[in-house]
Amino acid sequence: MPRITFTPHLRKHLRCDDQVVAGGTVREILDVLFAANPPLRGYLVDDRGRLRQHVAIFVGSTMIADRILQSDPVPDGGEVYIFQALSGG
Repeated sequence: MPRITFTPHLRKHLRCDDQVVAGGTVREILDVLFAANPPLRGYLVDDRGRLRQHVAIFVGSTMIADRILQSDPVPDGGEVYIFQALSGG
């Protein structure tokens, strides 16, 4: 099963411990996380289920390509990193 890691910054705002969850796609993993921690949903996705602009998710070292459906595959035993993206200049 994939290991999910949240940045310390997200942990300041939400209860989101690193964990191992079942799922073959980013969306399946997010659904498991949201079922266990409903406030996480509103922070990571909008009301249509699209990944919010200020959130970045990587599978291994690759940022996910599908921010709308989060259909990117996650290998068994893979690493998923969820963090707040920074912007500005």
